[in-house]
Amino acid sequence: MIDLQQRIDEIPDFPRPGILFRDLLPLLADATVVAEIIERFVAYAKPLQPDVILGAEARGFLFGPTLAHALGCSFAPARKPGKLPGKAWTESYALEYGQNALELAHTAIEPGMRVLIHDDLLATGGTAAASVALAMQASAVPVGACFVAELRGLAGREQLGALPVLSLVEYEGA
Repeated sequence: MIDLQQRIDEIPDFPRPGILFRDLLPLLADATVVAEIIERFVAYAKPLQPDVILGAEARGFLFGPTLAHALGCSFAPARKPGKLPGKAWTESYALEYGQNALELAHTAIEPGMRVLIHDDLLATGGTAAASVALAMQASAVPVGACFVAELRGLAGREQLGALPVLSLVEYEGA
């Protein structure tokens, strides 16, 4: 098993002083690492029997479509406001300094579909909780969530209640 944490770059004072940014993009530079990430996600997700992977913009798009392909299900993008044509559900969430929102096209998920939430990083849980809320607005059933990395010190997992969660790398601090 590849030690993913060793391949994640840590960049101090980005995007502002005092923040230790964990850059997951180096994981994409090695096809063997990407394959293992997808294999580990598939092993977790297959028993959950998702019909669709709901990936949050933009980093949920890195592994989300490949995971959907590997599971034989569809991929639904949760986009930033104003990026989708037609009708969309909208869910706002709090950021450290302000608000943001995600939108989901009305045609992306059908009522009753089993939805696996995916993003690259679970931090405060705002984006993930908004993704769950979007699935529920579509009358779908969230069945789990998976992330490459999690900052446990920010308690994002708590925003997801009893939803099963997989994080491949966990950092105890923020």
